[in-house]
Amino acid sequence: MAVAAQRYRFTVDQYHRIGEAGIIDPDCRVELVNGEIFEMSPIDPWHAGTVNFLGNHLATGLAGRAIVRVQNPTEVDPRSEPQPDVMLLRPRADFYRAAHPRPGDTLLIIEVSDTSLRHDRRRKLPAYARAGVPEVWIISRPADAFEVFREPSKQGYREHRTFRRGERLAPAAFPDLELAVDDILG
Repeated sequence: MAVAAQRYRFTVDQYHRIGEAGIIDPDCRVELVNGEIFEMSPIDPWHAGTVNFLGNHLATGLAGRAIVRVQNPTEVDPRSEPQPDVMLLRPRADFYRAAHPRPGDTLLIIEVSDTSLRHDRRRKLPAYARAGVPEVWIISRPADAFEVFREPSKQGYREHRTFRRGERLAPAAFPDLELAVDDILG
């Protein structure tokens, strides 16, 4: 009897050992999601500028209330270590030097999506929901809009709302920090 081929799914620990062994070039932009290693899309000027705007705006508005983490890993579960574009984290004295943040440390994840929209929605968003990340924003350049996801469950996010130009929104953890969609989309 023939056995169907199955994908091998890596753990975060195995993924780190692959990097330490030099199997993946340190200059490669990759991330681990659901046990699979994915090459990340190149960063174009719009994407970089949007991440810069968010990083600066959020750091200024949240000084001392949250850590703003830009394009660095988070350990979502034993088989996922994605690199969101922006994260808002609970303050910690070591600024997460001892370990990458986990879902319990996370207040908001923001994905800036141009060419990565399908990957962000189909792979990363369900992983964030299963792990209990309380809020995720996907900034979609193709749609010229924001998608906001809240109330995570194992089946996905129970709340989903789209924000368009002319509207304002704020992170659930910081309702006093309102952002204009127009400013973020540029």
